[in-house]
Amino acid sequence: MKKWHKIVLAVLVVLTIVYFCLPYYARQALIYWYPSIDDLSMFEKHTVQKADSSWTWAHAKDYNTHEMSPEDDAYLNDFRTVSFLVIQNDSIVYEEYRSGWNDTKTSNIFSSTKSIVGLLIGAAYDEGKIESLDDPVWKYIPEFKVGEKKNITIRHLLTMSGGLNWDEAYASLFSVTTHGYYGNDLYELVTGLDVIEEPGKQFSYRSGDTQILAFIVEKATGKTISDYAEEKLWRPMQAAQDAYWLLDKKDGDEKSFCCFHTTAREVARFARLMLHHGNWNGKQLISEEYINEAMSPASYLKDEWGKDSLDYYGFQIWIMNYHGQRNPYFRGMLGQYIIAIPERNAIIVRLGHKKDEKRIRETTRDVYRYMDIGMKILDGRK
Repeated sequence: MKKWHKIVLAVLVVLTIVYFCLPYYARQALIYWYPSIDDLSMFEKHTVQKADSSWTWAHAKDYNTHEMSPEDDAYLNDFRTVSFLVIQNDSIVYEEYRSGWNDTKTSNIFSSTKSIVGLLIGAAYDEGKIESLDDPVWKYIPEFKVGEKKNITIRHLLTMSGGLNWDEAYASLFSVTTHGYYGNDLYELVTGLDVIEEPGKQFSYRSGDTQILAFIVEKATGKTISDYAEEKLWRPMQAAQDAYWLLDKKDGDEKSFCCFHTTAREVARFARLMLHHGNWNGKQLISEEYINEAMSPASYLKDEWGKDSLDYYGFQIWIMNYHGQRNPYFRGMLGQYIIAIPERNAIIVRLGHKKDEKRIRETTRDVYRYMDIGMKILDGRK
């Protein structure tokens, strides 16, 4: 055997040993690398079943008559948009799919899932399963009845002010977020977190807060988060297509900080629910009091820079300050946006593979660009 063959073989042996010494989640991350919106086949999942009788969006009279400008078209392409949807008065005004997507193909909506969990906390609270939003977490999850963790409340988690040590980084192989996404032990992961900041003082976006909220829903209701979502939201919103919630392992826990799979048309239902303050065709799915607070900034907290009052986040729902409008929206890591525009009774949904990394204060600038495109479509209606 030649010398360089021996060197290559030795390197391969070392790399193999190192690989198998890595924790499970790190090995999975090396196999699949960076998260993708079409990851449905990569993980175990629960099905969130559609309604027996569906409600569907109408087509507006001017459906798809808008001609996208070359600049807007290029922007959608540059960030690998797969779905762009504009709805007004319950009718689809503009609808476009790219890169092989269509109105029935699902996408992981990533952290937009957090807003669904926030709504489900509201459902459990409305039912009396959760007595108070100021209940300590340990009332539902005994592992939190230790040290400083005993001071964390549901409200703290809803407003991302729990103060726990969750590192929000998918790009790092050994971050807790990578562990959560690719691992198989979500419950142990989040119950093992420690307090590093005083709870209830400052907004700090951490996916672990949402995952704990999901476990609170499950402890309070005795149902999995996906079953509860089906019962309280998906079927009552008369969904026309099944959705999917990814699990950490077979018969395991839902990855509630991310991984709800659905289509652009179906996810737009959540924006409609926000526009109607929790009411769906005459049935109050989430109390108006709760959802209105969820869609309002938790201004009693400091923002992420610790200088000003928080003006862009409520209960797991983002608030966009856009030219005098205050628009509640769901937001996912690769530019998954579900935006409610109350002043226009309108909705914008954008799903895709990539987001702009350049920021305007608390968010990436692409969300404003999609708003500009959507508003151009609405303003151009005859």
